[in-house]
Amino acid sequence: MEKYTPNLNIFDEKTQEVLLSLEKTQKEFWNIDRITANFLYIQILAMNAKKGIEIGTSNGYSGIWLGSAFKKTSGTLTTIEFWDKRQSVAIENFKIAGINNLITPKLGSAFNILEELAQEIKTEEEKFDFAFIDANKKEYIEYFKLLDPILTKGALICADNILSHEEKVQPFVQEITNNPNYQTQVLNIGTGILLSYKKN
Repeated sequence: MEKYTPNLNIFDEKTQEVLLSLEKTQKEFWNIDRITANFLYIQILAMNAKKGIEIGTSNGYSGIWLGSAFKKTSGTLTTIEFWDKRQSVAIENFKIAGINNLITPKLGSAFNILEELAQEIKTEEEKFDFAFIDANKKEYIEYFKLLDPILTKGALICADNILSHEEKVQPFVQEITNNPNYQTQVLNIGTGILLSYKKN
């Protein structure tokens, strides 16, 4: 697979250095791998997504890829992290990558933050058209229920660790697969990526 690993030449030198550094601690911080990150990057560009939300910032590896894609689409990214030390590291990495101006980091429980966003969002234009879930695997189903009302028609949900943590995410996979408003596919990319398109 090594020859198919995407290069980092879409990024400037400083951002490449940050990404390479973060890849060395991938397992420690539960980051997605480069192939998965590039896949998500391409999805955002292909659908010309404008407003993304990420559950699970960690040290900002995925956020750099997502944020860089949103920079190209003139979009924005909201990213949620529970641990303040990880969030502070991520914010510094976003600054180095030159994308901090389009990223809104939120600290705290994803449940609380998603509920707050649901109360704040009043119009279709304020809703999100791209969501990436990569946090507590057992809580995926609850994240989905809270995300659904704040996603636009035509939004894309991506969720990581679907194959590596199959048992923990099974309730979520069953829920979204059986939901008539979503068209869903699990792909054997990285640790398993679920893609789900919101039809209505």
